[in-house]
Amino acid sequence: MAELPLQRLADGTVKQVSPLTGTTVWTVPGRGHRPLPGAPAERHPVDPSRVDRLCAFCSGRYRDTPPEKSRLVLDPSPRVIEHVAAAQLDATVAEVRRIPNLFEILSVDYWRANHGFVVPRAVRERAEAYLADPAGAAHVAGVLRARALAAGLDPDLASATPEDHQAAIDLFAGSHDVVVARRHLVDGAAFDDELAGSGTLTPDEHHRFVGMTVDAIRDLYETRPAALYVAAFQNWLRPAGASFDHLHKQVVAIDEHGPQVEHERLRLRGEPDLYQTQVIDVAVEHGLVVASNEHAVAIAGVGHRYPAFEVYSTAREQLPWEHDEAQVRGVSDLVHALHAVGGVHTPSNEEWHHRPPDLGEPMPWRIVLKWRVSTLAGFEGDTKVYVNTIDPYTLRDRAVTRLLELRADGLVADVRIGDEAGTPRLGYAG
Repeated sequence: MAELPLQRLADGTVKQVSPLTGTTVWTVPGRGHRPLPGAPAERHPVDPSRVDRLCAFCSGRYRDTPPEKSRLVLDPSPRVIEHVAAAQLDATVAEVRRIPNLFEILSVDYWRANHGFVVPRAVRERAEAYLADPAGAAHVAGVLRARALAAGLDPDLASATPEDHQAAIDLFAGSHDVVVARRHLVDGAAFDDELAGSGTLTPDEHHRFVGMTVDAIRDLYETRPAALYVAAFQNWLRPAGASFDHLHKQVVAIDEHGPQVEHERLRLRGEPDLYQTQVIDVAVEHGLVVASNEHAVAIAGVGHRYPAFEVYSTAREQLPWEHDEAQVRGVSDLVHALHAVGGVHTPSNEEWHHRPPDLGEPMPWRIVLKWRVSTLAGFEGDTKVYVNTIDPYTLRDRAVTRLLELRADGLVADVRIGDEAGTPRLGYAG
């Protein structure tokens, strides 16, 4: 096994290099051990009559977002409803919604111009049926008008008859979706800082949220033939890039694998057990395993610009949608628990990684959770050495201590923590 570039110097400085990206990171005495962000200094009472209308993702503002692709409802039993009609938007309560992103990274025009994309017949028929309903036509016209205004365009451009407006049809054909959880604030919140984040969900709720995201990834691969990769990520709070402080994930189809996938692919040609030997085994060797269960393992990550946890599926399956319910639940429970460790006021990025379906190299499904608790500045730009305020050893110890408390209080799943986690192996590695 290659020697891990992780070392603690005589003065306490911890230097590390990511085994997957080569990023160089230092944690130096005096800049570490900083507390995580707490509640804001000012808090304001919440008007109970407006608790479901605080942002465009809230349940009282379904018509502020493009027409849904699907929603998960719980009453009378959990089920997914596809393509809810405009007149039925308020007939059920969406526990999780999948909606098109109004401001796509890659637009339908991009796919049309560069890949000859044609809106599939089924999608066009769905759009036409939605627009034939006056309630649907009004919904779409309002959404297009809001987008035009946000882009600084003449809103009259979005006032044409929706049936004849290509932009209206394109709303139904995009490849950048948002998976939105129901709550903006926790149930019964009295103040505006009582946000509903991933860690405030129950393990069951988080599993459903993750499951809807997995389904969205699968669907975009199936419906966008030119997509070589579907990225999934979650930005929590504005310092981490979120537009709204409302829990949501984004799922984006792109027409390249991306540099990180290609870099790992090249490494795998000479090191097919890269993730086992250079990530998991090293985490075990250095005492960085945080938690595990039957289907996944969580470690304190090495070589990240921000304090980061990595959750690896230990299943033999590598594509998220090829995992069975128990395997998805295993990953979800560990990610949920780590969000609970960080707390609702810690900005974070959650990044999903998986093997693109057209590649054969072994790439296990993994989710990286980064705490955005520092700001990159001139030193990092000049040297490309990144100062991380919490080293992996300290991060692991903090997480283990907090997880034991959360497990005792019944707030996270009954996972194995710290030394209980054993010596995990990834499924593809045998």
